[in-house]
Amino acid sequence: MFSRKEQLIKKTGKDGVGRYEFLKQLIHEFTTTTSLEAKRQTLANLANFAYDPINYDYMKQLHLVDLFLAQLSEDDEELIHFALSGLCNISCDPECKEYIISLNGINFISKFLLHRKEEVSLNALTTLFYLFESHAIVPKEIEQKVIQYEASSNPRLKNLGKVFLQTYIPSELVEK
Repeated sequence: MFSRKEQLIKKTGKDGVGRYEFLKQLIHEFTTTTSLEAKRQTLANLANFAYDPINYDYMKQLHLVDLFLAQLSEDDEELIHFALSGLCNISCDPECKEYIISLNGINFISKFLLHRKEEVSLNALTTLFYLFESHAIVPKEIEQKVIQYEASSNPRLKNLGKVFLQTYIPSELVEK
């Protein structure tokens, strides 16, 4: 649910921990814990905060995009899943979108297309959908993978693949 600054101040109270400080504490917890389960839970919380545009400025100040992108090189599928979720959520912000692209994020994210875990696969394609809003050309290797989504028997994958192709690739250019 989206929030307004006035609502956050009212919820936080005069002496409470503000949103920026809370996000900072989550990031500190994520970077200092040795527990994989705590890392997963904390990253999932950070990804959820990336859903609300009121948090974008705080997340930019705290370099959260960098943290999400760094998790894409981990071996743990849950960390990858939550990192992609966070990138997907925050990529709606134009500045974050351009920052992700400037860090070669399209390449990193596209490696998770057609991942065996459905949620990872869906998050990767949805994030790329947002990122390509500012790019004119979808690389052939990504196009070929998205065509496979469209051919999937899984309705979620099929529908997302179809929307992606209809949005970014003219039908006469799709090689079937």
